[in-house]
Amino acid sequence: MKSHVKAVVIGGGVVGCSVLYHLAKAGWTDIMLIERSELTSGSSWHAAGGFHTLNGDPNVAKLQAYTVQLYKEIEELSGQSCSLHLTGGVMMADTPERMDFLRLAHAKGRYLGMDTELITPSEAKAMFPLMDENNFVGAMWDPVEGHLDPSGTTHAYAKAARKLGAEIVLRNRVVELTQEVDGTWNVVTEQGTVKAEHVVNCGGLWAREIGRMVGVELPVLAMEHMYLLTEPMPEVEQFNKSTGREMIGVLDFKGEIYTRQERNGILLGTYEKACKPWSPVNTPWDFGHELLQPDIDRIAPSLEIGFKHFPGIEKAGIKQIINGPFTFALDGNPLVGPVQGLTNFWCACAVMAGFSQGGGVGLALSNWMVHGDPGFDVWGMDVARFGEWATLRYTNAKVRENYSRRFSIRFPNEELPAARPAQTTPLYDTMLANNAVMGDSWGLETPLWFAPKGTEPKDIVSFHRSNDFGPIGEEVRATRERVGVTEIANFAKYEVSGPGAEDFLNRLMTNRMPKTGRIVLTPMVNEFGKLIGDFTIAKTGEDRFMIWGSSAAQKYHMRWFEKHLPKDGPRTSEVRIHRFDQTLVGLSIAGPKSRDLLQKLVDVDVSTKAFRFMDFREMAVGGAPCMVNRITYTGDLGYEIWMAPAYQRLVYKAIKDAGEEFGIVDFGMRALLSMRLEKNFPTWFRELRPIYGPFEGSMDRFIKLEKNDFIGREAAAKELAQGPKLRRVSFIVDAADADVMGDEPIWAKVGKDYGTVEKPHGYGAPRFDEAGKEVRGSKAAEGASAVRGIVDGEWRVVGWVTSGGYAHYVQKSMAQGYVPATLAEDESAGLFEIEILGHRRPARINVEPPFDPSGEKMRA
Repeated sequence: MKSHVKAVVIGGGVVGCSVLYHLAKAGWTDIMLIERSELTSGSSWHAAGGFHTLNGDPNVAKLQAYTVQLYKEIEELSGQSCSLHLTGGVMMADTPERMDFLRLAHAKGRYLGMDTELITPSEAKAMFPLMDENNFVGAMWDPVEGHLDPSGTTHAYAKAARKLGAEIVLRNRVVELTQEVDGTWNVVTEQGTVKAEHVVNCGGLWAREIGRMVGVELPVLAMEHMYLLTEPMPEVEQFNKSTGREMIGVLDFKGEIYTRQERNGILLGTYEKACKPWSPVNTPWDFGHELLQPDIDRIAPSLEIGFKHFPGIEKAGIKQIINGPFTFALDGNPLVGPVQGLTNFWCACAVMAGFSQGGGVGLALSNWMVHGDPGFDVWGMDVARFGEWATLRYTNAKVRENYSRRFSIRFPNEELPAARPAQTTPLYDTMLANNAVMGDSWGLETPLWFAPKGTEPKDIVSFHRSNDFGPIGEEVRATRERVGVTEIANFAKYEVSGPGAEDFLNRLMTNRMPKTGRIVLTPMVNEFGKLIGDFTIAKTGEDRFMIWGSSAAQKYHMRWFEKHLPKDGPRTSEVRIHRFDQTLVGLSIAGPKSRDLLQKLVDVDVSTKAFRFMDFREMAVGGAPCMVNRITYTGDLGYEIWMAPAYQRLVYKAIKDAGEEFGIVDFGMRALLSMRLEKNFPTWFRELRPIYGPFEGSMDRFIKLEKNDFIGREAAAKELAQGPKLRRVSFIVDAADADVMGDEPIWAKVGKDYGTVEKPHGYGAPRFDEAGKEVRGSKAAEGASAVRGIVDGEWRVVGWVTSGGYAHYVQKSMAQGYVPATLAEDESAGLFEIEILGHRRPARINVEPPFDPSGEKMRA
């Protein structure tokens, strides 16, 4: 065993071996994988081995597509078979609501280049004759599904990595991790200590324990998971013989089961409601190639439905029941990337769907480690997406909820109850008393909308307009015409201070920093010129700045801030960053009467000239010390008022009491998002993501290329010079009773006058070169990023929706999304359609915002 390496990968499951392989492929051959037992000793060896490309996050779906494409490559390099069975599969819907879900998934597949198809139950039965089609209303066929040999696949990764120069050390447990002052890691093992520049936690069932070695409590929990194998079935053998094909995989939402052929029988697995965590506090180090005691009573309700839906299986004998632990994060997606607060400590764990995602995880993480960027938008897997509130008990509750809902459809207005409330503001009880429907915003209880008095404050979940539609409309109209107040504690809040603060922020941000008492809006881009942040920044004093941003990105942005703090020179310690989280809370008042209201609460002049648009002031509001920004996300006249939690109840009561004469209303987050649509305002992680450049995101006026050499300036300048390929646009949609939710395809009737139309990022079946980079442009094979030779009048999918909903004040259904730049300013009717729940609805680009296009109201 070497004593010094560039990187140590801890864990020899499919994910650890994939990471090792991809690092070696990227050129890091001085690397080592250390496994406590044998390869596949955790979850990998007893996995059912299924794989698919569909995922709720299209960016994760792209990495799953890469994983499936990768298997042939590692087979050829390693000489080890993965026993790949590309059978295809169907998802079965037994209700209209579940069929709507499949329509949404099918629509996403259009711009991802997936060849999915909506089919009838009878067509599904023809491929899986063991089902009773009368239990279903429809299905979706996906040809890129199948199964493989878990052990063979893991060893194929490992053998391929060894051939590229990587070292694998077995039967050697890591017992301690320490770090030197220079950042070097000491990986202390049973066989000695290895010094490494980087450590990667691919510990699987033991990922939590590896994290604890460096003081990190990762939000991961293992759950018992059962599947059964039947005896050989004559029906299966007959189907194989008569068709020359294997039976397909089937997912049944109602039964919470999946099933596929296994040899001459059937494999049937469940995600039962009565789920059970395994080792919820500590994982025993001596657990190995072992299975857990089956508990068929626990999965009996799922089996009962399964046997009803698939009567051909009911009569089969059960050969074996497999019960083994698998690790999950809170939302079911992996935990990948560098851990904020640590140097060169990386995670690739909680990869529950290892044989669908393992290759993509390995590619993204190796890109990140070698090149400084994952090369993809991996927010859906980023370890930074959870905050300190994701404690051990919180994780236990949320993972159980996620597991029990694995095959449950998630409605766009559905809030999940487990582990709530976790964080609350001082106004939580007041909001409940006001009949608020609360939502979870990065672990914080936040008012979504207010139900009318005398009605139950509860969402009726739906893909269509629901019971919140009318009340949200009332909140918006009252705010636009009078004044409204909303809680904004769920924003991220930071203070950057010290003599080097302004230079530091100028280096990070694309816009110029404001003068004292003023505010700017600014994006932040990475070295590659891609959007990684969107902030409001106020200069509050000499060498002191307040920053507001997206709450969900707090760890993500702190990781970036810390990475770029001055490392040497005379100003090394002259920049300090403080994240407030819930030690600073806020309220926003907005509407034409908001100035009159604020003036009643303060003892200073807040007239137009004294307190201008984009001004910042510290003042007492209702007798409480506050910071006040003259800006709101509603795009109307309004103010953000920030205070310590101890003063929030006082300020809120003062606002409500003083606002009574103006007809003040409470409004929630959904009304706020409705109002931002009317102003064409983007949102972070929907419109603004790391796959878009700032000019693609239509953030032009906030990009000051001439100001200084900010991070990503050269790439941003190149984007501007060459012209962005895409543009963020707003649409008015001729919707029926359902509005866009995000990720819907945008169709265009593109004629010959437009020439070549660039397909947007994410559209087209992903193709990857030998280095693992996605192939785009004219050199790509089928599914490349350009469509040529389009004839006049032909409809094509040319873009995708990022977010939208109903804009209540202008009474329009609206959407934002990305389309080719050549089409971005064409407001012609009849050019675009947006697919909503399987129906293509006419849509028209709206360049100017429909509410207050000149911005007079917010500047008044």
